[in-house]
Amino acid sequence: MPDVDSTVRWHEHDYPHPLARWHTHPEVEIHLIRAGTGVVLVGDHVSTFSAGQLVVVGSGVPHDWMSDLAPGEVVVGRDVVLQVHPDRMSRLAEVAPEAAEGVRLFEAARRGLELTGRSAVDGAAELEAVGRTTGLERLQHVFALLALLSRAPADERRVLASGLYAPRTDVAGQDAVESVLRYIVDNLTQEVRMTTAADLVGMSPTAFSRFFQRAAGRGFTSMVRRMRVVRACTLLTETTMPVVDVCYASGYTNLSNFNRQFRAETGTTPTTFRRTARTAPPARHPA
Repeated sequence: MPDVDSTVRWHEHDYPHPLARWHTHPEVEIHLIRAGTGVVLVGDHVSTFSAGQLVVVGSGVPHDWMSDLAPGEVVVGRDVVLQVHPDRMSRLAEVAPEAAEGVRLFEAARRGLELTGRSAVDGAAELEAVGRTTGLERLQHVFALLALLSRAPADERRVLASGLYAPRTDVAGQDAVESVLRYIVDNLTQEVRMTTAADLVGMSPTAFSRFFQRAAGRGFTSMVRRMRVVRACTLLTETTMPVVDVCYASGYTNLSNFNRQFRAETGTTPTTFRRTARTAPPARHPA
């Protein structure tokens, strides 16, 4: 529900949570992950996330953060989310030209914008401060956050969704995509079949194939491959599992096929990826 006493809506929640799902809304969202690892989807972008990730999601862009969970596990206080309707910022800019900087930030985030480095650290601190304050003090932190993000250097900003992505789903369509994504994630180590996914949402395979490509921005097979490689990236970064075990734990039954698809998605081999990840600063993978 909107906060009638604030320009923005700020909230935090655990995971799993009813709000943590594939969905879209007209508000621009600034999203901080406090804890855990998993898969983030913003439009047709799919990659890993970990604690400290800060993303600005543009108005109308579908998004979802799916945590890696053990059975029955709950990640307490996983997210901090700030939402503001772009119309509010536009109306403010009409009477306060300085707010045009916020309008430009929202435009830059129309495909999703990830902040890294010092911009992410300082942005997270300002975002947390918004939740601890009210009145003019809260507004001060809101504008400090927007200014910090809008002025982030180019090497600390990454656009996420592709330029060709154009979301076209209603609420029922979003529910269907969420069900399919959950089916993929829950069955990555087994055979994942498009016919099963189509049955899950009550569509013929042909209709489902068209629907999923349009809604998610990539085909079903492409999504499964991407999800598997993303899981492999997490295992290569977070564990010492041998590469052959990572292959099987990511749903592949053939090491050469795993290596080929991993290279196609990341541009490098699993072994080189692991070596680079251990010597480089923290980053989101695959790029």
